Amino acid sequence: MSPITMAERGEKRKRESEAENGGAGDSETPAGAEHPLAGFKLQSILRESARDKTIFLHGQVSGDGKSTEDAVVILERAPFQAETVTRLLGNNPELKLQLKNDIYSVYHLNPPPELNEMKTTIIRPATEKHIKKYVRQELYLIQETGEDYKNITLPFIESGSFSIKWVYNILEKKAEEDRIVHENPDPAIGFILLPDFKWNQKQVDDLYLIAISHPRGIKSLRDLNEDHLPLLKNIQQEGQAAILKKYGVKGNQLRIYLHYQPSYYHLHVHFVALGHEAPGITVERAHLLSDVIQNLELDSQYYTKCTLTYALRADEPLLQKFKEAGKC
Repeated sequence: MSPITMAERGEKRKRESEAENGGAGDSETPAGAEHPLAGFKLQSILRESARDKTIFLHGQVSGDGKSTEDAVVILERAPFQAETVTRLLGNNPELKLQLKNDIYSVYHLNPPPELNEMKTTIIRPATEKHIKKYVRQELYLIQETGEDYKNITLPFIESGSFSIKWVYNILEKKAEEDRIVHENPDPAIGFILLPDFKWNQKQVDDLYLIAISHPRGIKSLRDLNEDHLPLLKNIQQEGQAAILKKYGVKGNQLRIYLHYQPSYYHLHVHFVALGHEAPGITVERAHLLSDVIQNLELDSQYYTKCTLTYALRADEPLLQKFKEAGKC
């Protein structure tokens, strides 16, 4: 994988900092704006992952100064970078010995604040759906036939899924315009490519971008047929070319896939560095875009008819719908 040079990385970080702070440079919160975690009170720890160095919290924050509103806060340790590690270890940092045995020793090292970055994602006001989404639950595999989709899943989706207004805000340039890496505005085969929030954009080892299609009304894999092949092929080809141009990562170094079930019901495609074990790349959820294209070339109605296997958490209402129908 082609590395980003130190100069490019420094300039890119400067631009990203300004973009993330609304062009305000290093300011933590825009002048006059309410702090997004004002009056935060922890209600519960929804889930934590020692492996991923991530914790999901449910809390309450001050709303209009008089009321409170629920919030989900996700704290995530930032990935290591060569530049940061060099600065950290090159100045004889204070080390507290924990264990020594022959040539092996274990220490505690406390980095200075500027090198102890923690990515913080805030969802507010958070609904009950948002809160439940991040609670650790037992998982169950569902084998959804084409008939199951029409009779169980589709009615459930149409009865009340997460709002995708934020997706339309991106497509209409009402939000995140400064984060767009590439756009093809064609209404039939166009899309917008931008970094996923799970990627801090400071190294390409964990590169993660999302392509959001301009055509609307395509909820998921189930809606795809041969008419969508030009759109899918264009996303694959132009997405790879844009990533190669900007980040130096070749197409055969990318994992390009769709989720089923997706986290939101508007066609989008994930572009992830092949060596990065991103959330959601498991076989019961990720479908390689190249495989999707090939399946539709073999059978235009492949995803209308096939059985799709995916995991649902114990508390998900869709799982209850399958139980009520005697399908699990």
